[in-house]
Amino acid sequence: MKKEVIKVSIAFILFVIALAVPFENVWINTVIYVISYIIVGAEVVIEAIKNILKKEIFDENFLMAIATLGAFGIGEFPEAVAVMLFYQIGEMFQEQAVNKSKKSITNLMNIKPDFANRKIEGKIEKVKPEEIKVGEEILVKPGEKVPLDGIVIEGNSMLDTSSLTGESVPKKVAAGNQILSGVINQTGLLTIKVTKEYKESTVSKMLDLMENASSKKSKSENFIRKFAKYYTPIVVMIALVLAIVPPFIFQNATFTQWLYRALSFLVISCPCALVISIPLSFFGGIGGTSKLGVLIKGGNYIETLANTKIVVFDKTGTLTKGTFAVQSIQEAGYEKNQLLKIAAHAENYSNHPIAISIKKAYQQQIQTDIIQQVQEISGLGIEAIIDNKKVLIGNEKLMEKNNILYEKCDQIGTIVYIAIDTKFAGSLVIADEIKEDSLQTIKDLKKNHIKKTVMLTGDKYEVAKEVAKQLQIDQCYAQLLPEEKVKKVEELISTKSSKEKLAFVGDGVNDSPVLAMADVGIAMGGLGSDAAIEASDIVIMTDEPSKIVAAIKQAKKTMRIVKENILFAISIKIIILLLAAFGLSTMWGAVFADVGVSILAILNALRALKI
Repeated sequence: MKKEVIKVSIAFILFVIALAVPFENVWINTVIYVISYIIVGAEVVIEAIKNILKKEIFDENFLMAIATLGAFGIGEFPEAVAVMLFYQIGEMFQEQAVNKSKKSITNLMNIKPDFANRKIEGKIEKVKPEEIKVGEEILVKPGEKVPLDGIVIEGNSMLDTSSLTGESVPKKVAAGNQILSGVINQTGLLTIKVTKEYKESTVSKMLDLMENASSKKSKSENFIRKFAKYYTPIVVMIALVLAIVPPFIFQNATFTQWLYRALSFLVISCPCALVISIPLSFFGGIGGTSKLGVLIKGGNYIETLANTKIVVFDKTGTLTKGTFAVQSIQEAGYEKNQLLKIAAHAENYSNHPIAISIKKAYQQQIQTDIIQQVQEISGLGIEAIIDNKKVLIGNEKLMEKNNILYEKCDQIGTIVYIAIDTKFAGSLVIADEIKEDSLQTIKDLKKNHIKKTVMLTGDKYEVAKEVAKQLQIDQCYAQLLPEEKVKKVEELISTKSSKEKLAFVGDGVNDSPVLAMADVGIAMGGLGSDAAIEASDIVIMTDEPSKIVAAIKQAKKTMRIVKENILFAISIKIIILLLAAFGLSTMWGAVFADVGVSILAILNALRALKI
């Protein structure tokens, strides 16, 4: 970049000297113009010649070369140099803009780990992450990147997850917790048991997604490429006609006059603003969303997301946390805290998700010395002696089998009934927790002109209906098998117009067919399955549904910028092309129409980077 700045600066100084200083010998001015032209224009002319030899004639290099050399031919030296000079300035702006767009994605690429500390028989050896196998142990010191996905088996620390999730708040991790590659260990020493090889790890998949993102062109990008392919030869033919025909038709029309107009016409016609700014806008959109912890696999998905009118959600792990929690306690003769204590102690030796949720709700140390004679009754629950009291904890059948008169609980969720010394003591309602931002997500989607929200789940109808009611979802379908989810999405697709798009949001293995089938598939990446991430078009690294709204807003903003650039560039081009054809615009106007419009379009495209 420094070389480019120096080159353009020298050429600009020479240009100003030739323009401002009237040397006695006119040839001195001409020589200075030629030197200035060679400094900034030689590269363009050489590139044009190379492309002609490759039979790739009609591009911006050809247009610039023929227009400026023609201007030299008719003695318009200042205009010829000015065109090349400002063209190079425009190219510098473009390079800076692309670098700025790339920077946000390059920051993401920096998550790639350079090494892993393999732990073997008490010794530590530094190796490449690719050499580590599943089941091996690695050591991650404070300040180091976590090289592979795994489970923490020793130590606790704070993690910087901003490179994966876009979140600046550090995350606490301890023994037993899952840990993803790409995060940075901040405070403590961690020993991790590897669960995935490097090529299957989160960091490897993210890098692959981002590296391939630019290869998937949107319809707008493909349109501009095709447009330029046909547009350029047409304007060259018009310029040729403009230079040759009028002198033979109109009186007092000179060949030099009309050649100058034709050359101006060629400079104006260069489609740089469109060819540069449109892909740059999509690149900026991908870079902007990556800052939010949302990975979009290509520009085409930005366009699809912007036109989304129906959003379909999976329930468990997408709108809900996928973890059970005690939602409410109904007491009958015992206080809530007493009831929870007895239940937690009775479930102490169980690893069932229901038991884990009860122990988590208790939040106190379990006194194992008061637990005796624990017996698990298959399909019913648990019988135990807790603090010298006979405790029964389980479902309705357990109460009925032991002739316990219990109060039936009608709340939605898994009901755990408790009896103490053959008397009914109360019940616990355990259900999957709704994510904190799920309700706001549905509200915000409707504010952003999403016509319909739908929830598909394999869960019980009563549970699904309650979740849909709490979240104000328009339609809900429950107790669905994976193939039934596919059929339901097919039905929803058939009800929309061709311009309207359907997005599906899911996280499980069974969501993969639907993610692949939807117009745009969105996977919850942080806790989502590998199959879901692979099948999706967009990955949300934080597992927050609200990021869907942010991604849709960013996509719509990107598409607005794309349309603004197309409309602005084509409108200005047509106006100044007409002015040039009638001799009302000079080569200086042509320079603005080409380079000026390109710079303005590039600056507008950079807005896509801002969140």
